[in-house]
This record gives sequence, structure tokens and C-alpha cells, in this order.
Amino acid sequence: MSGSSDYSSWLSKREHEWESLCLNCGACCGAGEDPCGHLKQDAAGKYFCDSYLTRLGPQLTVAGVEMICVPIRQKLGASWPGDERCGYKKII
Repeated sequence: MSGSSDYSSWLSKREHEWESLCLNCGACCGAGEDPCGHLKQDAAGKYFCDSYLTRLGPQLTVAGVEMICVPIRQKLGASWPGDERCGYKKII
């Protein structure tokens, strides 16, 4: 295995580990307030983004307010409504 494919494999594993920390509470996307228009809730009550792979950048909330979707790592130093439910914040 080449160094490049070793790194790609390692990076993919880290990304999966990082993503698995999310508890799908929806708080970072505004659940319970004026959520992002792409935030959806499944039958089990878990939240998900219906455009996750293309989510970053300008978006609209349900009420039509412009917002910017950013990677969760950029939000972790801040507070937002419901952030006590966030799986990422629970480990910090």
C-alpha cells in the first residue's frame, strides 16, 4: 500500500469516528428555534440534513432568514440554543 492510500484510509477512518460523535439532536442547525430549511426529523425523532454533502455555505431557515452553514468544528467554541445536547460539546 502506498503512503497516499495509507493516508486516505487513515483520514477516512478519522472522518467516520468524528461523524459518529453526532447525536443527531439538530441543535446546531436550529432545531427548536428557526431551523435550517434542510433540517428534517425522522420517525425516531433524530434530525438529519437532507443536503448534508452540499450543506456548507449560504442557506435559508424555515422562516426564510439567510444563514451560513459552517462545519461543526467552527461552532464548538460558541454557544447556541440546545447546545447542551450536542455530542461534540459533551466530549469537550
